[in-house]
Amino acid sequence: MEKKQGLLLVNLGTPSAATPDAIKQYLTEFLLDRHVVDLPKLFWSPILKYLVIPKRVPYIIHHYQKIWINGASPLLHYSQLLCDKLQRHLPNIQCELAMTYGEPDMQSALNKLQSCSKITVLPLFPQYSTTTTLAVLDKLKQIIASDQIIDNICYIRDYADHPSYINALYLQIKQAFEDQGEPEVLVLSYHGIPERYIHKRKEDYIERCEMTTQLLIEKCRANGINRPIQMAYQSKFGKGKWVTPSTSETLQTLAQSGVKNVHVICPGFSVDCIETLYEIDEENRELFFNAGGKTFYYIPALNESDLQMCLIIELINHTQPFTFKNLYSNT
Repeated sequence: MEKKQGLLLVNLGTPSAATPDAIKQYLTEFLLDRHVVDLPKLFWSPILKYLVIPKRVPYIIHHYQKIWINGASPLLHYSQLLCDKLQRHLPNIQCELAMTYGEPDMQSALNKLQSCSKITVLPLFPQYSTTTTLAVLDKLKQIIASDQIIDNICYIRDYADHPSYINALYLQIKQAFEDQGEPEVLVLSYHGIPERYIHKRKEDYIERCEMTTQLLIEKCRANGINRPIQMAYQSKFGKGKWVTPSTSETLQTLAQSGVKNVHVICPGFSVDCIETLYEIDEENRELFFNAGGKTFYYIPALNESDLQMCLIIELINHTQPFTFKNLYSNT
């Protein structure tokens, strides 16, 4: 009997429950990763433990509790629905889900795929970044370092400019405009990164975000959507300088300049999570209203939609993957 191929979807991670202990455990693992925060560990670890976590957990727990879905975080809920949907449509491929931080963990997911003839790893981050994608690849490389199946594992770096991805975003926008009416301005909000990472790490994340934006604007214009489109960056953490423009400042400036109606979409998030459902659809909505805005609509992520499923099938069937053996020359 011919062995199945495997598909490993990897997302960032999430607390296992909307409780103080679970959130503390997740944030500690996440924020101690050098890919995310590159401060010296001896310096950063006590700051994180005694200052950041005690302040952050009480602040964020109510946000998680507000958006929890069927006993799980939205990120896990939608990621698992997507994985299950792909499995139903790909009977000859074994589909598994893993998180960079927390559960389901990568080791367990890889163990389930051990009998596969080939494993394709797809980090669910459309735009490659050392803070997300490379964190996935480095962790996987450590796990499989002494494993004989390393020859059978490959990965897709990103899909920021893939036609199916751009088309899926366009169709999501088009549907929102049809359902909600066209806004005065469409804002594309991407996750931000510290500015120093661009030079220190030779990070091309900003270029990839700009590529997605340019291609999406061209797709919209070619299909009669001519509303102004602006891009910005969200989720700043800490006091260092992050890439700009800021999503919050962009929305406030738009409202103060007389714009009453905006739509916001977050192209860098494959599924909805706390950054989209709370930070954008609650916090930034309120900022826009307080600055004079009247109508705010958050366009959902692709989640487990047919658009997302078809995109991933297209990626694994027609994208030339990289092998882990030459990981560092291709990131």
